[in-house]
Amino acid sequence: MIKEQSRALKRFLLSADLCIVAVSFFIGYFIRARFESLLPVSSINVYIGLLPVLLFIWGTLLYYFGMYTNFVIKKIYQIIIAVIKATILGFVLFGSYVFILHLQEQVTRVMIVIMFAVAAVLIVLEKITLIYVFRHVRQMGVSFKSILFTWRSVLIVGTGKRAEKFINLINNNPQWAIKIIGLVDIDETKVGKIIKGYRILGSFDDISNIIHHNVVDEIVFIIPRSWINKVEDIMKFCENEGITIHLAVDLFEFKVLKAKQTDIGGFPLLTFEGISHNLGYLFFKRIFDFTVSAIALIVLAPFLLVLALIVRMTSEGPVLFEQERCSLYGRKFIFYKFRTMVVDAESRLKDILEYNEMNGPVFKMTNDPRVTKIGKWLRKYSLDELPQLWNVFKGDMSLVGPRPPLPAEVVKYDTWQRRKLSMRPGITCLWQVSGRSEIADFNEWMRLDLEYIDNWSPWLDFRILLKTIPVVLLGKGAK
Repeated sequence: MIKEQSRALKRFLLSADLCIVAVSFFIGYFIRARFESLLPVSSINVYIGLLPVLLFIWGTLLYYFGMYTNFVIKKIYQIIIAVIKATILGFVLFGSYVFILHLQEQVTRVMIVIMFAVAAVLIVLEKITLIYVFRHVRQMGVSFKSILFTWRSVLIVGTGKRAEKFINLINNNPQWAIKIIGLVDIDETKVGKIIKGYRILGSFDDISNIIHHNVVDEIVFIIPRSWINKVEDIMKFCENEGITIHLAVDLFEFKVLKAKQTDIGGFPLLTFEGISHNLGYLFFKRIFDFTVSAIALIVLAPFLLVLALIVRMTSEGPVLFEQERCSLYGRKFIFYKFRTMVVDAESRLKDILEYNEMNGPVFKMTNDPRVTKIGKWLRKYSLDELPQLWNVFKGDMSLVGPRPPLPAEVVKYDTWQRRKLSMRPGITCLWQVSGRSEIADFNEWMRLDLEYIDNWSPWLDFRILLKTIPVVLLGKGAK
């Protein structure tokens, strides 16, 4: 209903913008050929190979900067800002592409400036025109979307708070071109009452008459869980009538999980999952982790060997510290670090537990007597964590993610804290760029981990990696 029309409108707007970009490309070429006659000008066929790259850059950037999200209710200044951002970044990316391919003689900076300037001006003018058209037709009581799409007449089954919330959503977004014809309730005594400006047209027994005497394109069931077994016959009737059915799936008040429809071999399932379960993003994350860790292990191999020799020569014991940790949903794996403590550190822990500076199941102590001299230096700059690149390469860990806990710590977690295990652990995360060991409140640490999980995206990972660099180089918050 809404989603399909929104997607179609986005495609229309994107196609229009790409046509403008193509026009600006040819304008730039002809100006280059006309006024820069002192420089060699190749055939248009040579330049045409750059057009797909230009289209890709413009389309991606305009989409990324939100040009097509809720376009019809955007302010003009938002349009201009999005275009300026896309223009500046696009100019840099396209210019870099031309420089890498050594095409500076054919595609001059003047030509690139003209292409991007013309495209920016035309896109802004196009969007302003569309916005004014939308406002004009809206004043006449017509939705901009209804010009492109047929109005959808919707019947709502249900009259509770959730139905009222849905009505408010529709009323606040007239650009969706959705018209509510009325509501239906299970209780016959409510027929005729007004809910948010719409009349209750009948009870369940009246639905067939309502459909036959009104234009009903789609029916939205916003019902309590106790009604589910009572609407099956109504849904089958709608199926026979060829009417699209929507069932509101906010039957449970989840704060994090979102609902979506899936199926396994044709068996339909209603799935509730968090943002961290997006398979496309997770696949990209794993490919990125595998590639970066493989390259890092190869490039840093000599440096890792030097660190290993330093650890071996400055204290007794093995070079690597190996420990069982918990990964995704409690999977066990062997965690690697350069050893920074004396060999009997684990057995000596009970003697210094009273000096723990972290509440909860985690032990943190400033100037831990078990840490070797070289270990303090390794910890300060997080060099002891480098062997975990092997854990990332194998898939036990990720570059970015909550730090992997000990099984003994997980046993002591509160229920809400166990959600930390729903994401693959990482070498760095929000807690590390927010103060690392300076955070003495275990619940605050967990809150940062869950904040990362709930807002996770590849872009967030990239920002955390960038913030990690100065934190590590300056040795901030390390213990």
